[in-house]
Formats: sequence, structure tokens, C-alpha cells
Amino acid sequence: MKEKVCVVGSGNWGSAIGKIVSENVLRYPEVFEPQVRQWVFEEDFRGEKLTTVINRERENPKYLPGIQFPSNLVAVPDLVDASRDASLLVFVLPHQFVRGVCEQMKAHIAPRARAISLIKGLEIEPDKVTLFSEEIARKLGIRVSALSGANIADEVAQEKFCETTIGSQDEADGRLFYKLFHTPYFKVNVIRDYVGVELCGALKNVVAVGAGISDGLGYGSNTKAAIIRLGLMEMRKFGQSFFGTVQDSTFFESCGVADLITTCSGGRNRKVAEAFVKTRQPIDVLEKELLNGQKLQGTLTAQEVYQFLSARKMTKEFPLFTTVYRIIYENAPVESIVRDVSL
Repeated sequence: MKEKVCVVGSGNWGSAIGKIVSENVLRYPEVFEPQVRQWVFEEDFRGEKLTTVINRERENPKYLPGIQFPSNLVAVPDLVDASRDASLLVFVLPHQFVRGVCEQMKAHIAPRARAISLIKGLEIEPDKVTLFSEEIARKLGIRVSALSGANIADEVAQEKFCETTIGSQDEADGRLFYKLFHTPYFKVNVIRDYVGVELCGALKNVVAVGAGISDGLGYGSNTKAAIIRLGLMEMRKFGQSFFGTVQDSTFFESCGVADLITTCSGGRNRKVAEAFVKTRQPIDVLEKELLNGQKLQGTLTAQEVYQFLSARKMTKEFPLFTTVYRIIYENAPVESIVRDVSL
């Protein structure tokens, strides 16, 4: 039985992934149904419904302008219609919508369905850390893999070469997702450590805030390199302290050191943190000015990580994570980004 693919989400990254997936299903007609349905949260675009524009123009002019989609990618505004009988679900949407989306679709997907999460983030509470792949698996009762890497959406859509990492416990699922995502310009490596893949994708944003603070202070490349190295060590320590199965080798995959370098060089977390130092404006004001009101992942994760570590009296063991939190939330001197992490 051929696999029926549904992409859940259609923002900047979701649109870039929709392009790859819809191209690849045509490369393997013996494996996949030719049509890919993409759930698009319906909104107006210049007086028309966004799905109408996407399906007519073969482009998402709001979130990925200038990139043409294959004709077999169909934008669907109704989540139930988009996911009906789907056997492969690609989750690429803001994490706050995961639970509601799963509730709506769980009665309509194929019984043999599997999913892959491209969501970069964790739900960290004082008493536990939840991976979004595990949350999706719990809600839908299916196996869920994870994909993360140094993947700036616009560059991927423009077919500029990059690598990505898929973490999948099941070998057959890993092979299937390799076919769904791998292209000559989007090189996929499949590993079993899905936990490490997801942890890297979330924790690197905290390090990027630290890198942005350093940039705002004008400290230069050497200092930022030190922050990146310290951050990588704390990411590894966090994973191995609280998730015993995380592998050292995962941190050397695209989801690890490569994504960390990319995020600390560009990206919204670094950009807003630099502006925070230079303007001394609160983060929520900068979010409105620089991100159109979208929430910054790195500062939120820093707060959650700090509360989690604080509950275990382990903040001193993670000086970079702790210092980023104190600068953003407790008005610690911005210069402490170097002073307090190099003790």
C-alpha cells in the first residue's frame, strides 16, 4: 500500500519542506501517492484566501515568496480534510498548536500512520522535559521520528546545499523518511538518537541568545567562539544528565554543532539578543519590533531550563544557560556573559 503524505503546517519552514516532499514523492512512485496535502492555516492575503492563492500561483507569497511549488502539492485549509487517511505526517508548525492539532486529526489518519516532527523546541517544566515527538506519539498512538539541522528555510528553498539529521528509532521508518526528504542539495543522515536530535534543536537557541549578547557588546569572533564551545558542552551535559540515551556523536551531526554555528551566526535569537544589549529595551518590545510579535524561542527556553535546573539545585553546573537567564530576566549585567561563564 502506497504512503499518503500530509504536511502539517505552512509557514516559512513548512513551505520549504512542502516543496522538497512533493518533489520527492514523484521520484518514488512505487512508495508514495503522488499528491501531497499541506494543511494551511487559513488567512487573508491581499483580499483573497491564502490557500486559493497558493493553489493558483503555485507559491506561498506570504511566507516563502518567489519559490515555485510542484503541481502535486495541494494547500488544504481544513485540517481533517488534509490529514484524512494520511499514513505519513510531517509536523512543521509552532509548538503551541501541537496538542490541539493532534486532537482534531487523531480519528482521521490511517491506522498504520507514522509521523516526523520538525518542531524545534521542548516543553520544559520544573518536574519534567517533554519532547514534541513523544507528545505527538502519545496523542496519536503512533511512532514519531524527528528532523533537525542547520537548515535556514529560504536557503533550503533556493536549493543551496545543506545537511540535516533524522532521528528514528525504527530502521524502516528511517529509510522511508530518507526517501521523503533526501535530495542532492538537502543531504539527510539518519541516526537512531531522536532524543539528541530534538534536544539540540531546542537548546541551541539559548546559546544563540548568549552569542547575540556577546555581539551586542562588540566582543568579537574569539569570544563568540568560546560561547559556542561552552554552549555545546552544556547542551551535551544537559542531554546526558537527564536523558541517558543521548549519544556523543549526535552533537557532531548537522542537528548539533552545525545548527549551533548557523544559529549563533544569524537567526532571530542572536539578532534580538544583540538588539537587547544595544537598545536596553525589554525582550517583548523587541519581539514586536523585530519579529512582528512572534515569541522568541531562546529566551523562553532559557527560562524553562533555569527553572528545571533550579528545582534540582544544578544551576551552577550550567553557567552559560544560567547566565543567559539572569541577564534576560533578572537584570544581571550584560558583561556577565563572559565574566560568569569563565570562572
